[in-house]
Amino acid sequence: MYCIDNKKFPCSTSLTMKYIGGKWKAVILIHLIEKKRYSELRKECPSITERTLSLQLKEMEADGLIKRTVHTTKPPLKVDYELTDFGKTLIPILKSISEWGTETAKNNKSIQLVE
Repeated sequence: MYCIDNKKFPCSTSLTMKYIGGKWKAVILIHLIEKKRYSELRKECPSITERTLSLQLKEMEADGLIKRTVHTTKPPLKVDYELTDFGKTLIPILKSISEWGTETAKNNKSIQLVE
């Protein structure tokens, strides 16, 4: 059993899912393998609402997975997001998830690639 802030996790898988679980976290994290501005994330994840994206980014920042940098040198305000060293430990997992999805799509005739 694992415990973070009095929340218990029965196994290491449930602990991992605390960090990357849900519909959007893994998607956002894989896009952040390279540093991105908020507007770039919005373009790369068009199905996510602004509110959800903001909430997920805040959660992942609080969890120590991503770093938010605000550039105030000149208007308009620019914000960058990037993986922390801790977040970078997820890169092999995220790439494996992506590769699994690609292979599943290739091998399953009922899955269609739509542009």
